[in-house]
Amino acid sequence: MEKVGFLYAALTTILIAVMWNTLRHPVEMLGWRVGYVAITLAVARIYQRCPYRFALLLRIALQLAMLIYWYPDTYEFNQFFLNLDPWFAATEQQLFGGQPSVEFCKAWTSPVVSELFYLGYYIYYYLVFGVVVACFLMKFEKVQYVSAVVVTSFFIYYLIYIFVPVAGPQFYFPAIGMDNVLAGHFVPVGDYFTHEVGLPTLPGYEDGWFYQLVESAHKTGECPTAAFPSSHVGLSTIVLFLAWPLSRKLTCWMLPFYVLLCASTVYIQAHYLIDVFAGWVSALLIYWLSVKISCCLQPD
Repeated sequence: MEKVGFLYAALTTILIAVMWNTLRHPVEMLGWRVGYVAITLAVARIYQRCPYRFALLLRIALQLAMLIYWYPDTYEFNQFFLNLDPWFAATEQQLFGGQPSVEFCKAWTSPVVSELFYLGYYIYYYLVFGVVVACFLMKFEKVQYVSAVVVTSFFIYYLIYIFVPVAGPQFYFPAIGMDNVLAGHFVPVGDYFTHEVGLPTLPGYEDGWFYQLVESAHKTGECPTAAFPSSHVGLSTIVLFLAWPLSRKLTCWMLPFYVLLCASTVYIQAHYLIDVFAGWVSALLIYWLSVKISCCLQPD
């Protein structure tokens, strides 16, 4: 995990150097990377001195927790590339004759259904991190491999998001106005997302408990980035691949939440429907690549 994290930090540090005069917070971004390396080395040193299971769990938890920062960090880079939402929305219109993300939430207005979809979206964090904990408890000898595959998959998705700037319907549609969306006019927004980063109101039952949880999570770190392909779909699919050898029963328990999660990404307008399809396809490729990388980097 640490090796992949260091590699990602190095690659993005090069980007910071190249884009220094255009980034909003280059000094802070560089400082974060220095801090990341220092903390990672310190925790690794603790584990070397105390090679116990709890210390290893701390080491893994640190890398998983830091992924929360690396996600909005992609926005700092990709806002300076051409926004691709007009193309994705137009493609969605041509394929489906409308915008599934708009029609989906209109068709399912029940508070119960809304809460189920928001539960599915929120449970994502527990599916991803839960499989690592399950591995730690059930097959400890595999936990470093499983956690390395998870972290590597995250970083591959983050690299895609840096160079493929798609904000998703929840940001793009309010930017151009629903009149344009309903008329099928998907206009470019230029550097709009460089200045407008406020989170729009999410659709659904606003008084719902899971609605509030998702909204709170979005307020802490959601940015107009990371729509294509859907990492929620991709990473939860990879998690299922990892869960299957651990426990068939665990995988079966996860499946209903996985289905809800995939549907919820469109329901809450975080993604276009084609982002979901791309999430499934990318999961196969990224899982294979992450396994190869993790196996190559594992210690002898």
